Amino acid sequence: MTSPLPPLVAALEDTLIVSCQAYPGEPMRDPRTMAQIAAAVTQGGAAAVRAQGLEDIRTVKDTVDVPVIGIWKDGEQGVFITPTLDHALAVLDAGADILALDATDRPRPDGRTLDQTVTALRTRTDIPLMADCDSAASAHHAAQLGIEIIGTTLAGYTPARARTTGPDLALLEQLATTLPETSLLIAEGRIHTPDHAAAAKTAGARAVVVGTAITHPTTITRWFHHAVTDA
Repeated sequence: MTSPLPPLVAALEDTLIVSCQAYPGEPMRDPRTMAQIAAAVTQGGAAAVRAQGLEDIRTVKDTVDVPVIGIWKDGEQGVFITPTLDHALAVLDAGADILALDATDRPRPDGRTLDQTVTALRTRTDIPLMADCDSAASAHHAAQLGIEIIGTTLAGYTPARARTTGPDLALLEQLATTLPETSLLIAEGRIHTPDHAAAAKTAGARAVVVGTAITHPTTITRWFHHAVTDA
């Protein structure tokens, strides 16, 4: 049976995607370092990588042979994941294979709605889009707009839902039974262990994104530091 998803998106089903990012001011905040990390995780089995920032996207794209999901974080409050149409177009120009953007209903810096942004993007490109959602409502809205990938990236990071200790399994279970087949449900957010990843998949995610627990040594070290000093 032919998949209702574009081939690039359908190929991500039942895979691990790794987010390769570093925060401002950290020693690993360098496009070459992120590209090396991207190469390392693809050797470990990652079927795609998520990269942040235009230079990171370009460098990672030149380094790995797997799809690159591109975002551009700008700001710290409100909508800051590919927040405007101009940001989105720049991510496309940088070479991303898939464009991810905030899909919540919060106001955007350029005054456009998500609907207007998606409409404008569809006139310029046919690459798949990924919606970083915070709730069932935002996920279903994104699916209605025809966005091919629905991620739980922002669940627990806006007032829409309480933050869970691990992935938001209840949201995944709900979306797994209500999203159309034309959208690929991806679990993202607070997946810190292999057990978390397996639980997300069992809850209905069709693919899983892991970031911090694989690619952020500062945070991982802090986990172990507290475990040792608090023992």
